[in-house]
Amino acid sequence: MDETWETDLPDAEATRALGARLAGVLRAGDLLVLTGDLGAGKTTLTQGLGAALGVRGQVASPTFIIARTHPPLADGPALVHVDAYRLGSLDEVDALDLDTSLEDSVTVVEWGAGLVEGLAQDRLELELRRPRGGLADGEVADVGTRRAVLRAVGRRWAGVNLPAVLATSVG
Repeated sequence: MDETWETDLPDAEATRALGARLAGVLRAGDLLVLTGDLGAGKTTLTQGLGAALGVRGQVASPTFIIARTHPPLADGPALVHVDAYRLGSLDEVDALDLDTSLEDSVTVVEWGAGLVEGLAQDRLELELRRPRGGLADGEVADVGTRRAVLRAVGRRWAGVNLPAVLATSVG
C-alpha cells in the first residue's frame, strides 16, 4: 500500500484535532514522519497526538534535546518525539537508538524525511504545507489554512480508514 490523501487545516485547533484522530489509528511500533516549513504545525499536531494518547509531560518541540520520550499515563504506548532538524546524517540518527524503543512506542519524527525511513517498512508520512507570502526572510507567522498531505507506506495501513482520519470535524 502506498496511497496519499489531503485535507485542509484552517487553524491550530484543527491541526491538534488531526493529531488526536491519528492517535486513534496509531499503535506501538508505528512511525510517523512529519515534514513542513517552520511554523507549519508539526509540533502542534504532535501535541494533539500526545494528548489523545494520554502521555505524561508537555509535548513541546524537542529541537535542542533532539528526542523526548513521553511515557503513557495509563495503558497504551509511549510517545517518542524527535526533531531531526539538526541531524545531518544517518549516523546521527543511529546514535539516537530509536530502533530500541520503536516497537513499544509511537515514534514521531519532525524533519525526518530522508533520514528515518529505514527505521520501519510501514510508516505514515505527513507533510504540512502552509501558505506563503507577505513575510520577510526568516519570519514565521500564522498566515492561514495549512494543507495536510498524508501518505501511507506499507501493508500495515491496508484496511485502515485513513480518509476518515483526515475528515475535518472541527467546530
